[in-house]
Amino acid sequence: MPETTIPALQMRTVTKAFGGLTAVDSVDLTVQPGQIFSIIGPNGAGKATVFNLITGIYQPTNGDILLQGQSLKGLTPDRVLRRGIARTFQNIRLFSNMTVMENILVGEHKTFPGDLISIIFHLPNYQSAEKHARTRALELLSFFGPKMVALKDEYAANLSYADRRRVEIARALGSNPKVLLLDEPTAGMNDAETAEAVGYITRMREQFNLTIVLIEHKLQVTMGISDRIAVLDYGKKIAEGLPEEIQRNEQVIEAYLGRKVVVE
Repeated sequence: MPETTIPALQMRTVTKAFGGLTAVDSVDLTVQPGQIFSIIGPNGAGKATVFNLITGIYQPTNGDILLQGQSLKGLTPDRVLRRGIARTFQNIRLFSNMTVMENILVGEHKTFPGDLISIIFHLPNYQSAEKHARTRALELLSFFGPKMVALKDEYAANLSYADRRRVEIARALGSNPKVLLLDEPTAGMNDAETAEAVGYITRMREQFNLTIVLIEHKLQVTMGISDRIAVLDYGKKIAEGLPEEIQRNEQVIEAYLGRKVVVE
């Protein structure tokens, strides 16, 4: 018999209610290892709530969320991160008064010794971990090109929008995630920057052995980069399939696209 692949990430009949408002309504998602899986839908469809549920910011009202077959229910965001899920945000959340290097080191904090004595007195195990973390941070910056390495000592507040987005992704990669959630990774970018972002998202999957889940409003991005796409509307999943299937789905066209879109 063929081996059964354990999904990288699953949502099983997940519901999230805020009082009388149901933001996510009995949503099932299954993301296989190594996939680029996109979640799309109109504003207010529940996409951000799904990311907040996966990362432990919210807890499901009903249902369960599993990482490689293990439930994440009840875990706080820091424990979800330690299990192997990292994310970026629609509105970039960097520490503006810290350098690029320092921001990435924050993402690597789980690799540092946990005992306070080592940290206070900079004992050898702490020094070794810090040296390794800095080397790793430079490797992550180099993934985005020599320009980003040259900016390692620049304050985040002084970076361009696209560079801040790259630093945020590098910081997320610093935790060595199994699953990376990207929330609108090309928002605010021009066509050239968007094309570059699509390229490095694809390369990240291979180079870092990642499963990637993304929310993205640019249809040319989602249709061109995704292995599978799920569509939410008013908190419900109304469709899921290959990009070409989603393009032809009449319910999706009516609820989200408004008209048939042809992606060349």
